[in-house]
Amino acid sequence: MTNLSGRGAIVTGGFSGMGFAIATALAKAGANVAVGSYVAQTQPGRADAAYYPGTEEIDRVRAALAAHGTRVHAAHLDVRDSALTNDFFAEAQAVIGPADVLVNAAGTTAEQPVCGHSDELWDKIVDTNLTGAFRTTRAVLPGMIERGWGRIVNIGSTAASVGWKDNPAYCASKSGLLGLTRCVALEGAPHGVTCVMISPTWVETELMRRNVAQVVEREGKGRSAEELMDEFRKGNPQGRMMQPEEIAALAVFLCSDLARGITMENIQITGGALW
Repeated sequence: MTNLSGRGAIVTGGFSGMGFAIATALAKAGANVAVGSYVAQTQPGRADAAYYPGTEEIDRVRAALAAHGTRVHAAHLDVRDSALTNDFFAEAQAVIGPADVLVNAAGTTAEQPVCGHSDELWDKIVDTNLTGAFRTTRAVLPGMIERGWGRIVNIGSTAASVGWKDNPAYCASKSGLLGLTRCVALEGAPHGVTCVMISPTWVETELMRRNVAQVVEREGKGRSAEELMDEFRKGNPQGRMMQPEEIAALAVFLCSDLARGITMENIQITGGALW
């Protein structure tokens, strides 16, 4: 089992789905963990389907992670806001110590075709998925370089390599995240800092279920949300969806000393699927 005892790890988008699974796995490996998520209630009629937990979730997340015996910080984080991001990272490192590990799992999506796609929605998706990862990386990379050790794991998507109808902002943001990953990897390589992107296909999370429910509501076609989920499962060569714990297991390994030679890579977890 990977031992990260004494390491400080920051996970964005860490209150649910893949982010929470990764934060939990890091805590189990002995890391002190700080998690941040955008804290607000989902608004009826929103254009996006992202799941944003309410403030009551903060105590639940903190308690769940602290149960593994490490130091924990949990708070609101909007990676679109530079000042807020810098404040969060300062508070986090005051609790968990220097950030040796950064996992950029914060993300959002929405389905809109290029024709008629609003600037506002485009900016929100790209700012969250791509520019947000740039802001968080900028906050920790100098310290990692100075200490001569660091691990940055970006949660991407097969969308970085394969286009998908009605998802231009999401696909563009994940492609951009791959470019950022490669640049950071080169900058950190002489200093013991690695940067890798994990690109899964569909992962069975609450966010995905909400996305599917939106598709069913918008398109109908006589299918239930569960029937559409089954279609996604059957469309995968393994006949299933990827699980958050699979992504978490790889992320933790990539944060270990044994993974020091793995950098600038885009590692896909797909079960054989293209998307």
